[in-house]
Amino acid sequence: MSETPLIELRGIERHFGSVIALAGVTVSIMPGECHCLLGDNGAGKSTFIKTMSGVYKPTRGEIFVEGKPVLFESPREAMAYGIATVYQDLAMIPLMSVTRNFWMGREPKKRFGPFSFFDFEKADRVAMEAMRSMGIQLREPSQAVGTLSGGERQTVAISRAVHFGAKVLILDEPTSALGVRQTSQVLATIDRVRKSGVGVVFITHNVRHAMAVGDRFTVLNRGKTLGTAKRGEISTEELQDLMAGGADLAELEGSLGGTV
Repeated sequence: MSETPLIELRGIERHFGSVIALAGVTVSIMPGECHCLLGDNGAGKSTFIKTMSGVYKPTRGEIFVEGKPVLFESPREAMAYGIATVYQDLAMIPLMSVTRNFWMGREPKKRFGPFSFFDFEKADRVAMEAMRSMGIQLREPSQAVGTLSGGERQTVAISRAVHFGAKVLILDEPTSALGVRQTSQVLATIDRVRKSGVGVVFITHNVRHAMAVGDRFTVLNRGKTLGTAKRGEISTEELQDLMAGGADLAELEGSLGGTV
């Protein structure tokens, strides 16, 4: 594995007027690793991933892509560097087919004289191959996305991002609204993506899901990092305590006689 991070954010601050959403966050993502970013609601996870993906510019701090300093002007520029994000809402159209959603905005064309047309044959073939590589067997590429399970929809979005050149794949709470079986499907997809050499940023508040696939774990609390640990260096219970407030929780338990 390369020693140079695919992307590294150092001392990132993000202010919204007098509100400090991020206060000196440092995180690096290595090739072929799943780096889990954990935190409760309001911890700063959403602001951080939007800064990493070019939606926000940092107020202070530095961003490096493969060792070179960058400043993303937009999400499109971040994508040009291979930084792709799959958000919770997936940005898919349920009534459109898997193929149409997979290629949305990047449709392959074939030409007949001065005219160009959507190359359905190529589009269907590539979409089905991409889904099979992620362990999903669809009935047909014309199947409407709205008929897929939540886990399958996540896999369509993930396979689309990887196909179009993602080096770093940011997943925003991909298992938050899924059942047990669908969650297992998404976690298996994350594992496949990581093994292909892509760096995965897994945003979650579910410690057990993180522990199932994570290589490193960073906990955010009130816009600050409480630390980063490798697999084997921290237990599920310790991660849960950090997310719940760490020392603050212990102090509260003491004041309430251990009833928290």
